[in-house]
Amino acid sequence: MTGQVVVTGISVAAANGLGVYDWWSATCGGKTGIARITRFDPSPYPARLAGEVPGFNAEQHLSSRLLPQTDRVTRLSLVAADWALADAGVTPKEVPDFDMGVITASSAGGFEFGQGELRNLWSRGSQYVSAYQSFAWFYAVNSGQISIRNGMKGPSGVVVSEGAGGLDAVAQARRQIRKGTPLVVTGAMDASICPWGWVAQVSTGKLSTSDEPTRAYLPFDRDARGYVPGEGGAILIAEEAGAARARGARVYGEIAGYGATMDPRPGSGRPPTLRRAIDLALADAGMTPDEIDVVFADGAADPVADRVEAEAVNAVFGDRRVPVTVPKTMTGRLYSGAAPLDLAAAFFAIRDSLVPPTMNIDPCRDYALDLVIGQPRRMPVRAALVLARGSGGFNSAMIVRSAD
Repeated sequence: MTGQVVVTGISVAAANGLGVYDWWSATCGGKTGIARITRFDPSPYPARLAGEVPGFNAEQHLSSRLLPQTDRVTRLSLVAADWALADAGVTPKEVPDFDMGVITASSAGGFEFGQGELRNLWSRGSQYVSAYQSFAWFYAVNSGQISIRNGMKGPSGVVVSEGAGGLDAVAQARRQIRKGTPLVVTGAMDASICPWGWVAQVSTGKLSTSDEPTRAYLPFDRDARGYVPGEGGAILIAEEAGAARARGARVYGEIAGYGATMDPRPGSGRPPTLRRAIDLALADAGMTPDEIDVVFADGAADPVADRVEAEAVNAVFGDRRVPVTVPKTMTGRLYSGAAPLDLAAAFFAIRDSLVPPTMNIDPCRDYALDLVIGQPRRMPVRAALVLARGSGGFNSAMIVRSAD
């Protein structure tokens, strides 16, 4: 065991593309997937835009046995796991059961499934509530269903730390691989665009109420007015580097460094801790700030949160010293799925020497960031920093780099 953990498979489901080819082409082309919600009538709600995954038909990919027991988020996760394993060239039946684990993140669980069963309960009676409700709503259901489908009996679990969870899950996967599990399916999907899920999101007061898709989600913009939610994310196949190379796997890059912190209680007078998370990730990777080529920012589109993030980045790298991008302006914030999608973008940026853009914003110069806006920036990328923050004070930072 080398201790080096690499990513050999990637799959994506996002509002601007289903599958890595369509998503990456759309992302580099500046194509947005944010639009008025179609999965239900959003008219009664103050927020009406979202990033919905287009063209996903679970019946084309999953058996009729699985469909009655799964929520949309689990169906996305199962299919994405299949695609990621295929991308990695891994056939689970050919790998010992205990050599494979599953560690994903979740922010909401199966909201839509639960909504349907609550409707049955109150309109028809308890005898019409599905027995599958006992697990279909649960945060860990995606990990469980992926492990069952693929016969994976190694270390498995779920991380629940809201928007930071996707990075935390990948870090936990790296930890388990270093302990001896050769392969872990990791990353995250979230999907809670249904009336019950929407009420929960609107209640935070953090959603943009704009009806203009190109002016609704504006991180680091003077007109920032909250974020637009989305669904989807990315599933990654993480492996021990020596084992991956021994089987001739194509390697996207290395999970090099990770750091996580918790912000102090509001009103405590203590400063936020995102900078500390970045410092921890750099130390874990054995790298200095000048070795980072691009930062994939969290991009909350809240003036206070944006300032905190900009100050943390500038404190580490210096004003306008490192390119910063927020490609989720084209997909919406995907909760636990957002950071794994940014990891996927970072690996493709390394592969293609191309930083995807932040769309639709007019950067506020007060933040002193070198934002990549409007079109991709062609430049060598050997290492990228991905930042993620979750409601409640979660901060996570992860560095990925070329495995050459």
